[in-house]
Amino acid sequence: MTGQTPTPAEPLWEVFVRPRRGLSHGHVGSLHAPDAELALRHARDLYTRRQEGVSIWVVPAAALTASSPDEKDAFFDPAADKVYRHPTFYDVPEGVAHL
Repeated sequence: MTGQTPTPAEPLWEVFVRPRRGLSHGHVGSLHAPDAELALRHARDLYTRRQEGVSIWVVPAAALTASSPDEKDAFFDPAADKVYRHPTFYDVPEGVAHL
């Protein structure tokens, strides 16, 4: 932002930047802005000052839903009992280099 303290009315936005074509967007930080257009402009000014990115996403933080690191065992355990999800479950025919 421009050095101003955000007002409580300004929502929090999460910022994602794609550094080069072909790469994924990565989370780079957060900022406060009254709307998406201003959040995008602030994100450009804050996180790509040295032309580090080719694309920026801004997402209202209130729209994100995330799992809790404290509950990771219970959250991810159900995937462990599905052996067919692991490549070792399948036999690869002779001569096949890539599937």
